[in-house]
Amino acid sequence: MTTVENLSVYTETLGRQARAASRRLATIRGEQKNAWLRASAQAIRQQGEALMAANRLDLEQAPAYGLTSAETDRLKLTPARLESIAQALEEVAMLPDPIGEVIGSNPRPNGLMVTQIRVPLGVVFFIFESRPNVTADAAALCVKSGNAVILRGGKEALHSNLAIYKLLKETLRTTGLPEHAVQLVETTEREAVGHFLGMHQYIDVTIPRGGKSLIERVAREATMPVIKHFDGVCHVYIDSQTDFDMAEQILINSKCSRTGVCNAAESLLVHAGIAGEFLPRAGKALIAKGVEIRGDEQVCALIPQAVPATEADYRTEYLDLKISAKVVSSLQAAIDHINDYGSHHTDTIVTTNLQAARQFVQQVDSAAVIVNASTRFNDGGEFGLGAEIGISTDKFHARGPCGLKELTSYKYVAWGDGQIRG
Repeated sequence: MTTVENLSVYTETLGRQARAASRRLATIRGEQKNAWLRASAQAIRQQGEALMAANRLDLEQAPAYGLTSAETDRLKLTPARLESIAQALEEVAMLPDPIGEVIGSNPRPNGLMVTQIRVPLGVVFFIFESRPNVTADAAALCVKSGNAVILRGGKEALHSNLAIYKLLKETLRTTGLPEHAVQLVETTEREAVGHFLGMHQYIDVTIPRGGKSLIERVAREATMPVIKHFDGVCHVYIDSQTDFDMAEQILINSKCSRTGVCNAAESLLVHAGIAGEFLPRAGKALIAKGVEIRGDEQVCALIPQAVPATEADYRTEYLDLKISAKVVSSLQAAIDHINDYGSHHTDTIVTTNLQAARQFVQQVDSAAVIVNASTRFNDGGEFGLGAEIGISTDKFHARGPCGLKELTSYKYVAWGDGQIRG
């Protein structure tokens, strides 16, 4: 696909096929969808060598695409990561099928029974970057929730995504599901995205998962609703009353367990009352992990290796071994800073003061607010939702990890026996 005319035909074909598949998929029972998920998990295990061979082609091109070490790590497939993909598919299979669930019912005085039923969204256009495991996760969640999905991965993961897609397509066929329930955009031309964003007649919702520029473009151009997976400028706030051992462990896990993911901590806030004691200890632990600390004047005075932070640092999602740090005068100052500088993704407080925890939970306006635990827990699997298609920082239609129920809508069904309105 090299010309606009060809792209128009190609994208139109994928859209029509997805719409037709979504109508069939909406009527298919959960047992059949689960059979596809289990068959796909088994195929992932059986074809691990072929999948890693395709992945190596992408890894060889990573330097040419300018990928950082963290981005290259996200791209890489290993036997352990393939097993995690297979397990995630099986976990989705074990979740209750949301389609057909009666959300509520209301018997009317005239005998009419009004029910609210969970239904699929229809067709999902999902745009993502770098992580081939997301191909399987997104397909699993969309199909299980009765939606057809058009997947548009980044060019840096094209070989990996194609290999996983072909596997999923074959298992769709062998388990009797619509072949076009899952489709991958096989061209890397940027113009293709624009075509899909204009296809509201076929696509019901677009979900972008990637860099800020991608999400801003999608929000600007989309002619259908968008569920945005925006930056993860996540905070760890250490309160004046806290357990230092717990605080250090939570900070290090939040920042260092995996730096290239959206729920990794990017900013540290420390109450002035304990900064003199805690910050040198925290600085030593972070520096031992190779983390560069960018702090305000007080942070730099207490951690000699820290470098002065700029205003932009406090709004930056580093996705790397870097962290901004600031001393705050009070709990309220920490809350105000998070609401002003954060991305409303994930923020945690470490405290032994229940009242402080409650105030933090009530006032911090983020998709996930955590007390005395790592920011890394804002994850579909960790929250018991199975795999996730992303973590939404929106307030409509979904917020936080987007699992099966977040990929559904509802309709009203009224049951009567001859009632007419007077």
